[in-house]
Amino acid sequence: MVREPEVDVGSAVLTHRTAAGDLRAGDATLAQPLELYEGRPVRIFRWYVGQRHYSGEYWSSTERDLVPHESRLEKAILMIADFDPDVHRIVAQPFLLEVSVNGTRVRHTLDYLLGTNAGPVVVDVMRAERYAQDKYQFLAAWTRRVMHSLGWTYVVSTEPEPAVLDNVRFLSGYRREWLINHAVVTELRAQRNQFAGNTLREVEAAFPHRCEALVRSALLHLLWRRELTFDITRPLQPSTRLASPS
Repeated sequence: MVREPEVDVGSAVLTHRTAAGDLRAGDATLAQPLELYEGRPVRIFRWYVGQRHYSGEYWSSTERDLVPHESRLEKAILMIADFDPDVHRIVAQPFLLEVSVNGTRVRHTLDYLLGTNAGPVVVDVMRAERYAQDKYQFLAAWTRRVMHSLGWTYVVSTEPEPAVLDNVRFLSGYRREWLINHAVVTELRAQRNQFAGNTLREVEAAFPHRCEALVRSALLHLLWRRELTFDITRPLQPSTRLASPS
């Protein structure tokens, strides 16, 4: 069992990169989430032949811009955050945190900062097998202490449930609203409260005057936006029953 670290939260320094690209370091207690949301990744994302990590960029409907990731797991967590209606900002590698722990100066770059309806959420992305190791439990423990001292939430995200990820990945193909027929999505949106309890197949059949493909894409767009919901822990298929957001 990992011993609770002694963290001098008053010594915490947060370094971030501004929107203009300048690095700024300062007392963590003075950090402003709004400034961090507008910043750039504090570290350069690298791509090179033979690298072990899968780096790339994902177009986020939340940010309406590309957000980088350094692994397939990071991309999965990024997509799930993009799907969450409570998340309104997503920043990759938002800052470097330095603090004294057990008398030693340590440092750690966080993976994501989410602006949510409940406040800032700082995310570390780790494989479950790695997170089970003492050194990563220790890392998470002192990071959590500092983040909680700021009034922020800290979470460690491991592999998502496969069915959930499969559904989110599929629906993400319908996240770009300008590719969805505006007239059809407007018509479905006006009647969506009547869809609860119906299957996807039944809703599609209720609009025979519209092109089936356009109705389907509009319906899946509403599912992406969580204007309609379903049991996301089960595979999405034509027989899936819809529900209204709670």
